[in-house]
Amino acid sequence: MAFLDDYRDVVVRKVSGLSDADARRPLVPSGTSVGGLLKHLRWVEYGWFEQLLQERSDNNRRSHERSWEFAFLPEESLATLLDDYQAQCDQSRRIAARYPLDHAVPHHRFGSVSLRWIYVHMIEEIARHTGQIDILREQLDGATGFDG
Repeated sequence: MAFLDDYRDVVVRKVSGLSDADARRPLVPSGTSVGGLLKHLRWVEYGWFEQLLQERSDNNRRSHERSWEFAFLPEESLATLLDDYQAQCDQSRRIAARYPLDHAVPHHRFGSVSLRWIYVHMIEEIARHTGQIDILREQLDGATGFDG
């Protein structure tokens, strides 16, 4: 759990201090933006912990279009996306605290996954997107590493 929380904290540090305009800027051909990645990570937390771990679904996919998760919409702000992300991480912690590491739930693609498996997957998912955020942040204002 410590590694997962560390990466969650790195995400917060990497996006903090950016303006909405910079967080919205796509700097790669795919259109990926810092704000879009943050929004996606919020929904990843929701899918794995609220939906799947609590067995509301046998799938971690959300009901909205996947592309929506990566779109930093004009009516959204980075501050709100950050608040939503942190609140969802807190909710994920509360949900996970109710289960032992070996608690398993059905998953439509993987058969069965344990809380331990979900933790490992979340570390991988957040670490990968944190690396993308790091590269985008460096392109935006030169900040590198864990501090900015």
